[in-house]
Amino acid sequence: MKLLLKRLHCTYVARVDDFDLSLGLQATEINALRDALDEYSILVFRQQALTDRQQLEIASSLGGSLHRKTGVATLGPNRFGDEALTDISNIDNDGKILSKDDRRRQYGLANRLWHTDASFQSPRGRYSMLSMKRFPASGCETQFCNLYDAYQQLNTPLQQTVNRLVAHHSIVHSRECLGFMFSDAEKNRLKGAQHPLVFMNPTTGRKALYIAAHISHILGWDIPDSRIFLMDLIEHSTQSQFVYRHEWRPDDFVIWDNRATMHRGMVFQDETEEREMRRVTTLDD
Repeated sequence: MKLLLKRLHCTYVARVDDFDLSLGLQATEINALRDALDEYSILVFRQQALTDRQQLEIASSLGGSLHRKTGVATLGPNRFGDEALTDISNIDNDGKILSKDDRRRQYGLANRLWHTDASFQSPRGRYSMLSMKRFPASGCETQFCNLYDAYQQLNTPLQQTVNRLVAHHSIVHSRECLGFMFSDAEKNRLKGAQHPLVFMNPTTGRKALYIAAHISHILGWDIPDSRIFLMDLIEHSTQSQFVYRHEWRPDDFVIWDNRATMHRGMVFQDETEEREMRRVTTLDD
């Protein structure tokens, strides 16, 4: 089938029009969505009032196991009874706004770092899908960057360097950069994973940087050299020409390819407003 797509950024990101995800996905639709994600990396759907079950079914239809070994799951079970439904909200189990010192709130602050979902797992994250459930009146924004373009804009010697590097990704590292501390038992459940610093799409052959705030070091490099090199790569990759800013609306649903993008949530203007989102991530297996 042919999707009705409207490009939202000059080099990537498309809005999918006249498509009702709640009806489920047929085989031709699944293939069309995968092809679109290979081309655009990010797909935006408007007015998709989906249930949790429907969101899980969409993720399973696109392929891959569902990511349940999340970092936040080490802090305690979520309120939905399924760790595949990552709770991106400021609501506790009793429906009240999280207190400023709640560990779940403090853990979630690291979502404002440039990252890609589940890079600290093996297999790594492939597709993520985020659903807006309860919309704050002051609005909210998520920023994405295009790592295909970021790779292409590196000079040839730097491309040759990153092509041969492997990095260790750790969600413990990214959280501890902000001062969030895990217990020893929690750290033992979050060992991290190693991945090449460049991803090549097996369907299209396109190459992208595979970087994130989760990277603790590059294998074979000293830690200070690793981290300053990564800082330079993230600064390069998040230049304005690579960045798409998604201003959320009620019932928005966004799917993206974690292997070719980074993203970050932006600060909420009013912490007293209730906000609620659900994220599901598939693994690249």
